Amino acid sequence: FAPDQSYYEDTLAAAGDEAYGQRPPTGESVVVEHTSANPTGPVHVGRARNPIIGDAIANALDYAGYDVERHYYVNDAGRQMALFTWAYETFDEDELPEPEREKPDYDLVRYYRKGNSYLEEADEAATATAEEEIESIMQGLEAGDEETYERVSEVVDTVLDGMTQTLSRLPAEFDEFVKETRFMRSGATDDVVDRLQALDEAVYEEEAWQLDLSEHGIEKNFVFLRSDGTTLYTTRDIAHHEWKFDNYDRAVTVIGEDHKLTFEQLNETLQLLGHDTDQLDQQFYSWVNLPGGEGMSTREGTGVDLDDLLDEAVARAREEVEDRMDDRIREDELTEEDVDRIARQVGIGAVRYDIVAKQPSKAITFEWDRALDFEAQSAPYVQYVHARCRGILDGESVPSEVDGDLLETPEERDLLRTIARFPAVVEGAAEDLEPHRVATYTRTFAERFNAFYRECPVLEAESEELRDARLALVAAAAHTVGNALDVLGVAAPESM
Repeated sequence: FAPDQSYYEDTLAAAGDEAYGQRPPTGESVVVEHTSANPTGPVHVGRARNPIIGDAIANALDYAGYDVERHYYVNDAGRQMALFTWAYETFDEDELPEPEREKPDYDLVRYYRKGNSYLEEADEAATATAEEEIESIMQGLEAGDEETYERVSEVVDTVLDGMTQTLSRLPAEFDEFVKETRFMRSGATDDVVDRLQALDEAVYEEEAWQLDLSEHGIEKNFVFLRSDGTTLYTTRDIAHHEWKFDNYDRAVTVIGEDHKLTFEQLNETLQLLGHDTDQLDQQFYSWVNLPGGEGMSTREGTGVDLDDLLDEAVARAREEVEDRMDDRIREDELTEEDVDRIARQVGIGAVRYDIVAKQPSKAITFEWDRALDFEAQSAPYVQYVHARCRGILDGESVPSEVDGDLLETPEERDLLRTIARFPAVVEGAAEDLEPHRVATYTRTFAERFNAFYRECPVLEAESEELRDARLALVAAAAHTVGNALDVLGVAAPESM
């Protein structure tokens, strides 16, 4: 359509607000569950897509006016955690290698790896004894034994502390860590089992209670209770989702594509229990790979940890920043502290942006040259636009009222039209759980702003009135790109 003058003036005025793009409250609550990696050791690169996508989805929903909570669902009740607890209590520090980092997750993962290798290598009698102890821990959790819960919690909470330190670097923060055992201890899981056993689809086969979902289009049975009376992760997740339905208007789960069948079973089971699964949304994602295709196993101690990737990102970004000192648009001197801050913002921003910019269903290979390219469509490319805006505005006073009619060049009009699109882009990304749309938008935005910057002098404009109008446009651009980066969880540097 051909916008009239009021369209441009209204856009300039709306984007003059620092909160531009944020919708008024909808009154609806949304819980976004993401990451939820098992607390068995450091976060791996292969799983890094979950917190990055999950956090961006939560940000987009927040901007779209929803009351958002971010949850991490903690698997603290399965065999892995029973094995981990047994290993932690069995082996001595002097039997273990030195930790790779001075962090609690790196410290304790040594016990987990030792326990797994022991079970693979020990003789039959020793393995049987260990398995009895592991089974005892699982049974203790199932029975609600307080001492067993405290033993397992010591391991879980310590490892989780280290993992969340890593996630906070992205940053990915959480409002609540919801433990599986919460639903076992409250009796909610037992109640779920009783109701599942009463369903027409319930069968006892292969020494386990299962739901035969074949008449509902799912060929694989949904196992919910073992013969020894222990429940499964999926059983406890039913209780977890019923709790979500009781407390939130909408529930979003970000999860790997390898869990698609599990979630089909979960959705169908919830419907059989009488729930409206229209409240429930999932965003599946494919893996992040590194060149060379390293494996990703906490159990074996292989793969690349997210901490290592972030450290390398910051180091590479620092080199780029130092190489570009002569290109700075500000006259001030950067201190070492400034350079460190910018390197963190650019390096970690590059990792986040490169991952969130791709459609979640597509597998990606992370490549440094692409992620840290200041000239191409990358995080630094977009971040530099924000820094350039702030450099222009530094020390300037933007008038509250300007003559928008003066912004009449093609570059100015293109930039204003792009700014006007931002609220709708965020709203669409929120509704469809596709934050990569915002990343795509930022690349277009950066191109439009750079064209404006090349063709339209701001501080050296032909008249005072035009100077003021262009300052207002730069301020609107800064608010827009800054908030777009905020949705993506990428820092918006004041200077670069």
